[in-house]
Amino acid sequence: MLHRIHDRLTLAFILTMAGNLTLAGESPMSSLQGNPTRVLESAHLTDMDALIERLADKRVIFVGEQHDRYADHLNQAAIIEGLLARGRSVAIGMEMFQQPYQPALDAYVAGEIDEAELLRRTQYFDRWRFDYRLYRPILRLARAHRIPVIALNLESELTRQVGDGGVASLSEADRARLPEIDRSDADHRARLEAIFKHHPAEQQRDFEHFLEVQLLWDEGMAERAARYLTEHPERTLVVISGDGHIEYGQGIPKRLARRVPVPMATLLDGQGRTPDPSAADFFLYPDPVELPPTGKLGVLLGQPAAEGGMTIDGFAEDSGAKTAGLQVGDRLVRVDGQPIASYADIRLALLDAEPNGKVEVEAIRSRRLGGDEQLTVEVELR
Repeated sequence: MLHRIHDRLTLAFILTMAGNLTLAGESPMSSLQGNPTRVLESAHLTDMDALIERLADKRVIFVGEQHDRYADHLNQAAIIEGLLARGRSVAIGMEMFQQPYQPALDAYVAGEIDEAELLRRTQYFDRWRFDYRLYRPILRLARAHRIPVIALNLESELTRQVGDGGVASLSEADRARLPEIDRSDADHRARLEAIFKHHPAEQQRDFEHFLEVQLLWDEGMAERAARYLTEHPERTLVVISGDGHIEYGQGIPKRLARRVPVPMATLLDGQGRTPDPSAADFFLYPDPVELPPTGKLGVLLGQPAAEGGMTIDGFAEDSGAKTAGLQVGDRLVRVDGQPIASYADIRLALLDAEPNGKVEVEAIRSRRLGGDEQLTVEVELR
């Protein structure tokens, strides 16, 4: 008898824990109703060729990226290449370049200047700073096929001022240059506020200024893209920007559609995110691809010196330059014959250098007594 009572109590406990309250005379709880699980049918997975066929009738194609993820950039180049192969007349809009430097992009695509001059004239290493090799396949494709590349971004001086003091802090002349800004998207605001709260505490100064910068970026890029589309009705525009400017259509896409209502598609890398149909039209799942590392001198540089060159302010823990005999205060003036007058010159001199490779470095060491000492050392890159 005791065993039977125990068995009944155990069964009642199990059924209760399972959410089935039929013993108490109630209806069972449904595991199906309202179930949030998303199902992706493997039979519907396609490839890049099929994707490009689906994009062929779109006027604007937004291809998002994590800026430092090389696979994203290779897919951007692949989509442009695929559209070209299908006879589409393509232009590329890039967040990475700021609007005042459009002439340099035009000159590069036309073959009038080389890659190094493009990077100098656009001040790439000061205004974007992500490894240029990430974008090299796209820009070389543009040059090879004479594809227009459109600088979408507003100049950083303007957005930095808004970040510090808001739109109200701009001069009357600068405010007159601003694009029309739509602040009505409450969902977009809420998403940006959630992002803002994850910033380090010392960066959480003023959310309204942060919001204004984001809106200014998106509206500025949308306005530039709309102007290009209006002026070139035969072109398909592939917009390359960070995921945050594309997902849910809340950044550039809706603001461009407000100006020029044309067929559009949005693409995001699907890795690390739940496939949400409201976030993008297509999700890509590329294999991981890493850029090979570049060789580094292992120096911390200050501002360009008035006498010429770049002053060494310090060294990395494992520094080939320090091992070669360079010291804090020395001025770098040449690397492998490349004159050094700015941070960009260093980046260009080492753009394709490999770890463990060796470069000749010329430096000047100031002396309290006598003239400056000129040094030439061979540095093994780390």
